[in-house]
Amino acid sequence: MNPNSQFSLRDLEAAVSAGVIDSTAFERLRPFLAQRGATMPPPATAKTSRFDLMHVLWYAGALITMSAMGLFSTLAFGAMGGTGLTATGFLYGLGLWYVGHRLWQSEETRTPGGLLIAAAVSMVPLAVFGIQSAANAWAGFEAPGTFQSFYKYIKGGWVPMEVATLVVSVLAARRYPFAFIAFPAAMCLWFLSMDLTAWFADDKHFDYTLRRQVSLVFGMVLFVAVWIYELRPRRADYAFWLHLVAAITFWGGLTFQSSSSEVGKFLYCLINVGLIMIAIYMGRRVYAVFGVIGIMTYLGHLAYTVFKDSLLFPFALSAFGLAMVAAGIWLARRRERIANWMEAHIPAELMALRPYPARVAGEAQRSSSLDKSPSGSTG
Repeated sequence: MNPNSQFSLRDLEAAVSAGVIDSTAFERLRPFLAQRGATMPPPATAKTSRFDLMHVLWYAGALITMSAMGLFSTLAFGAMGGTGLTATGFLYGLGLWYVGHRLWQSEETRTPGGLLIAAAVSMVPLAVFGIQSAANAWAGFEAPGTFQSFYKYIKGGWVPMEVATLVVSVLAARRYPFAFIAFPAAMCLWFLSMDLTAWFADDKHFDYTLRRQVSLVFGMVLFVAVWIYELRPRRADYAFWLHLVAAITFWGGLTFQSSSSEVGKFLYCLINVGLIMIAIYMGRRVYAVFGVIGIMTYLGHLAYTVFKDSLLFPFALSAFGLAMVAAGIWLARRRERIANWMEAHIPAELMALRPYPARVAGEAQRSSSLDKSPSGSTG
């Protein structure tokens, strides 16, 4: 038996239901476990998450390195030719991997090590582009242009670069369980969905309407895939970065859909409200962030179009905003009570479909409420 395992109130309730213990023993165990849980130190493996100045510098440095060799590469950079770009991609990738691998061995420098390994993964498109350029192999399409166009334009010829990046990302994640490695993989997966559509639909017929629809569908598919992935505990929180890309692609595809109907725009607002509800259920705040931005976008439409000549609209809207702040305070003070209500009223089958981190967080809130309840007091 694992010495670090803990029993929750739900486990005791299940034991009563199964006839393992009777209700009298259950009532005697509740205050005992509550007092014991309050005096026991946290497990030795528990760590307090932090994100201080060092982490900001590490992540910023890794993103700048990745962007310098990709998003912000200049025309002069592309003048090296296919062979030069291939050599640059391989040398940078191997160098970043080597330093990251060495840093990964120490717990103190594991975060910068993982970031450098993710940066090494981001060098794969550059190396593959160099090979494609030197061999003039563009998957049956015309040459898509310079390397920096990879991040700007949708072309079928980019597909080999994206497939290679996904393969290397999976291999790196299996060896180094670091969450940020999922970010370049998720971005390439999004690019791949676009470029594959351009491949099958022909670049000339891949208009902006189809691009928005592909982005919208990709966001939904990625969301469902990550949801299924999160139903079980994982070594690293790859899901955070996958959820981020899913939210960006879905919300972006949704927001840039053209609609001249006020009903359609109101439906857009309701979908963003739904994103906030999803954030609560999934335990992922990123959907709430985009949901709020979407609601603000709809309110801006009302202010500048529907009620542009209304004197009362700004006052009504400010009152609505203050009411939302008050509602947030009210909910914050009743967080545990709401969590207990959800546990009691939402069907067990639906609660079991929540991602594992959200289930654990809910169980922790439920257990902590036991310590504060009058029945859990030992006098």
